[in-house]
Amino acid sequence: MENSKAILDIAKKTIGLQSESINHLATKLDKGFSGAVDYIIKSNGRVIVSGIGKSAIIASKIVATLNSTGTPAIFMHAGDAIHGDLGTIQGEDIVICISKSGGTPEIKMLVPLIKRGGNKLIGMTANPDSFLGQHADYVINTFVEKEACPNNLAPTTSTTAQLVMGDALAICLLELKGFSSKDFAKYHPGGALGKRLYLRVSDIVSTNQKPQVEVDSDIKKVIVEISEKMLGATPVLENGKIVGVVTDGDIRRMLNKYDSINGLTAKDIMTSNPKTIGTDVLAIKALELMQDKGISQLLAVNGDTYEGVVHLHNLINEGII
Repeated sequence: MENSKAILDIAKKTIGLQSESINHLATKLDKGFSGAVDYIIKSNGRVIVSGIGKSAIIASKIVATLNSTGTPAIFMHAGDAIHGDLGTIQGEDIVICISKSGGTPEIKMLVPLIKRGGNKLIGMTANPDSFLGQHADYVINTFVEKEACPNNLAPTTSTTAQLVMGDALAICLLELKGFSSKDFAKYHPGGALGKRLYLRVSDIVSTNQKPQVEVDSDIKKVIVEISEKMLGATPVLENGKIVGVVTDGDIRRMLNKYDSINGLTAKDIMTSNPKTIGTDVLAIKALELMQDKGISQLLAVNGDTYEGVVHLHNLINEGII
């Protein structure tokens, strides 16, 4: 491809400029940033994040991150705010206005309205000397030398800087609040991420069939049990306790080893001391144990009581893998 090298060179240059801008942001952290974080921590209000144009898109993402990490936040478009949405802001709320220039017409109209309402204002801008910077209670500096755009026009490095500062703000709040993985699960109950944090073995085995045979069960019964319950294995019980397991692999090895299976029982081909896992254990731990032992199913127990089988396919179907 003739243009391949040129394309890759442009992409590398763009990424390099973005990377340099992010690294330079650390030098812009000051009392404006720490003061903003400290005030939000101590406040009983929500965080209202506003912007215009590309900054509004970044504001929306920052709101999503704040909400998911335990800081109540609402997005308010700066243009809509001056046309009726200003009522979104309540008495104890803190407002973050995001603007590279800090002097767009919408920001100049919005800032005095926020100040008149008595709300604290955090300005996130690349120009601390701008209208926004001068009127904000706290300023978060997102200065960048230039955009990645060769014309220095399209918002690229500037919006990346805003996004990174927003993430830094959210993570500071998360850590200072002691926001834990359990808290995270509460805000992310759906999807693979949530399931990794709350789904337990008991949740899975309760939906599966429950295969089991006795030590003296004949091989035909063992094969039928594995086939009908569709979990690739069946535990072997004696006096109600697990003493072994027979898997699909054990059946194949039996057929290779014996010319005749007449008279064979589960005890003759089972694997003793099978791997088990408690029903109260997180499903992600079951996956880790399967991967560590190179197996595809575990027997779930509650104390000494057999409760069912959790299979690798269950974890795949749940989206944990």
